[in-house]
Amino acid sequence: MDSLINVFHHYSGKEGDKYKLNKGELRQLLNSELHDFLASQKDPHLVDKIMSDLDANRDNEVDFNEFVVLVAALTVACNDFFVEELEKRGKC
Repeated sequence: MDSLINVFHHYSGKEGDKYKLNKGELRQLLNSELHDFLASQKDPHLVDKIMSDLDANRDNEVDFNEFVVLVAALTVACNDFFVEELEKRGKC
């Protein structure tokens, strides 16, 4: 948990509200912390879509609560991937 909090605040403190990520800060966080994930995506508007999906209150910024939704969604997606791989190999 400590790492999540530190990563969020490292990027959120660069511009504007120090407790929220604007689109540029979110893009920087994703590019630095999830580079392989972004590099494997073919959609050039992916960051815009992620921002739109996360920004529940539509203030064009992502607060920590909204950021945690991304972390949870990525964790579920990774688990689903690994379960599927195990099932393919007959180990689940």
